[in-house]
Amino acid sequence: MAERRVNVGWAEGLHARPASIFVRAATASGVPVTIAKADGNPVNAASMLAVLGLGAQGGEEIVLASDADDADAALDRLAKLVAEGLDELPETV
Repeated sequence: MAERRVNVGWAEGLHARPASIFVRAATASGVPVTIAKADGNPVNAASMLAVLGLGAQGGEEIVLASDADDADAALDRLAKLVAEGLDELPETV
């Protein structure tokens, strides 16, 4: 299973707008991805309710994971999105 550990770059954490950006990117990745707090249970990264339910705060470590064969590139893009706290969905995601 491929995995990326990254700190949340959005000051407000994964709430409302940042969560929406992340969920759209996870859905667009084309591979099944989970997200979890470093010490928590993984949830579906393509589910807005699940991502909001994490309550991930700014600076907190999260874990992105996927067991898909071609997951590395998708996880790299999602990790960059989260770490940099991007304000909009980049075309490359």
